[in-house]
Amino acid sequence: MTMGVGKAMLADPEQTVLLPGSLALPPLGENADAPPPRVTIVLPCYNEEAHVKLEVARICDAMDASGYSYEVLAVDDASTDSTLDVLREAEAAYPNVKVVPFLRNGGAGTVRRIGSQAARGDIVVWTDADMTYPNERIPELVRLLDENPAIDQVVGARTTEEGTYKLLRVPAKWFIRKVAEWLIDQRIPDLNSGLRAFRREVAQPYLRLLPTGFSCVTTITLAFLSNQHDIQYLPIEYARRSGRSKFRFVADGYRYILQVLRMVMYFNPIKALMPLALWLLAIGVVKAVVDVAVHPVRLATNTVLIFLTGLIIGSLALLADLIVRSRPD
Repeated sequence: MTMGVGKAMLADPEQTVLLPGSLALPPLGENADAPPPRVTIVLPCYNEEAHVKLEVARICDAMDASGYSYEVLAVDDASTDSTLDVLREAEAAYPNVKVVPFLRNGGAGTVRRIGSQAARGDIVVWTDADMTYPNERIPELVRLLDENPAIDQVVGARTTEEGTYKLLRVPAKWFIRKVAEWLIDQRIPDLNSGLRAFRREVAQPYLRLLPTGFSCVTTITLAFLSNQHDIQYLPIEYARRSGRSKFRFVADGYRYILQVLRMVMYFNPIKALMPLALWLLAIGVVKAVVDVAVHPVRLATNTVLIFLTGLIIGSLALLADLIVRSRPD
């Protein structure tokens, strides 16, 4: 299904409000026809009025000092405070900043998807506007991509956890990461870091897979690893966020787990389904032998159900794998 571009005009005819679900950004600012920058930084902003201008300044100062040409797409995700007004002030102060307001709240994943699809830079950077990530180190991530053509993504791997629900998040994230590592057969130092840089051309086929919420970062990690794209991890510090966290432990944790399983089913369903199918088939065979030994002319109903369940799951695994292998890139 094709999604259309949704726009609503403001009082200023040169400004445009995007609806979540738009596939491309309109030309913004006076330099829309200028040569494309090397780097596009996508910055989701939702109710960050107290510190977003400081975050934009930190990003722009670091990029100005780096020598890289860049643009910052600061997307206001229908904030209910004065975030948009503060972003307009930052846009006036920093010529490389382009403010894009959403008419409706679309979520961090929607912002990152639309921003990445609209990016003009060869390298796209994702980060947050809540002062948690060391955004002054963005040039380091970009430089690692520039100096290593074999690497397609650089992820800022957090060495500390300062988020909300720390006692619950740390073991939960460890478990989800271990499940992902088992499914992918690779070590993943940080599965859902919000600070990363990647090659736009490599990421384009996977942007349509991004969910609307925080699990978009998990998705882009698994999409790259499942398709043999190299990822390098750069250790970073992670600070306590400014303002109120938008993370919901139960809802977002559930989405993380669901997204890990969904991505593996999309790229490697055999890995997810076949072990369960083989275990059920093996249990069914062993139980059938026991049943025949006890009652030579009868198999228990649960024996038949276990065996048939394994057979059905195995068939689904093979069918899903066939679909994956026959799917065009």
